[in-house]
Amino acid sequence: MQFQVIRRVAGRARGFVCAAAVMAGLLGAAGCGGGTSDRAEYLYVAVPDASLRDHVSTIYNKTGLVHNGERLQVLERIQNRRFVRVRTPRGEEGWIQERFLTDQPTFDQFQRLADQYKTAPPQATATVEVQVKVHVLPGRKAGYLYLLNEKQKVDLLERRAAARNATPAQLRDKDKDKDKDTDSDSDDDKDTAGPEVVMEDWWLVRDPQNRVGWVLGRALYLDIPLEIAQYAEGSRVIGAFPLDQVQDGDKKVPEYLALLTENKDGLPYDFSQVRVYTWNTRKHRYETAYREKNMNASLPVTLGKQDFGGREGTLLTFKLHVKDDDGKAREQMYKFNPPIVRKFYAPGEEPPPAKTKKKSADTKRTRRRG
Repeated sequence: MQFQVIRRVAGRARGFVCAAAVMAGLLGAAGCGGGTSDRAEYLYVAVPDASLRDHVSTIYNKTGLVHNGERLQVLERIQNRRFVRVRTPRGEEGWIQERFLTDQPTFDQFQRLADQYKTAPPQATATVEVQVKVHVLPGRKAGYLYLLNEKQKVDLLERRAAARNATPAQLRDKDKDKDKDTDSDSDDDKDTAGPEVVMEDWWLVRDPQNRVGWVLGRALYLDIPLEIAQYAEGSRVIGAFPLDQVQDGDKKVPEYLALLTENKDGLPYDFSQVRVYTWNTRKHRYETAYREKNMNASLPVTLGKQDFGGREGTLLTFKLHVKDDDGKAREQMYKFNPPIVRKFYAPGEEPPPAKTKKKSADTKRTRRRG
């Protein structure tokens, strides 16, 4: 009897051991980085090219080559997190330095930007002067993923100024302020008690693959018609929009709306001056048909047409986002009846108070006395 009891206990123990072994095996398979679990981790290549290696050591063999933007499945990590073992979509496996990669949340942010701006009209086009990183936020320390190569063309969608040494947390806070339509380019970014803050211009760009992200402005060369750029008079042209075309002999010549600003980074507005250049068919040259200065204006610019009735009929229009002297933001429409440009106010809409011109008045009094 005692012998039978011992056999039953031993049998039950072996059963528990077997069940535990099976469970451990199942858990191990589910937790393996190379499995097809829904919890699989992915990273993305943030350098032009990088080699996979078979060992984490000074001497190693190359097991594959990965390229910018490619998604890699994480199989294993080393405790100090300097290297990650990954698998490519082609089935190649190997170790790669983690600094060459970016994480899933950063990739998801880029996807959201691409969805948000996939149909946004470009405000200008530019050529990349040197290979440059595309960041998820306008700042040097923000996460990045894509790279733009030299001589690549991109659409410019939006401009923003950011402190050169801003941290990712500061950039995120500023981005939230921008979404709330607050004045995120105010002097709040500048620490008056500390050293002077260096501000830089960043542009939200869209490449031919419809990838969207932020690029440092000084890495871009804006595509501005030379015949317009020569009239900049030391100002920075940030955009030139074709308004119309006129026939001059056997060719059609475009007429432009140009946006200009001071030739420096970090300004709290996108442009401070607009000009309209029309073509004189008799003298075969551009002339300035309209100029407005001392503006506090921001992108985007909207081009269109509208029927004004009467003698004017349907005219070309453009709309600008401006701030009045009291800081109130509004949209100002202009109507273009070549070569005349005039501001338009809808019924019930009043023009902003005229700016005082004390200096001009004093000058007039002086002339009268003379």
